[in-house]
Amino acid sequence: MSFEDFADELVVLPDTTTDDTDAGWGERSSSNDDRLLSDRPPHWD
Repeated sequence: MSFEDFADELVVLPDTTTDDTDAGWGERSSSNDDRLLSDRPPHWD
């Protein structure tokens, strides 16, 4: 068995876990992306 055959079966861990998120700590998301997108200047479109 070569390394290429073995590499296809590897499971890559995620960059972050749910414990690293606001939801994992029982908090609401602190993102204001919707407000920032709605405040975009017209010349950016």
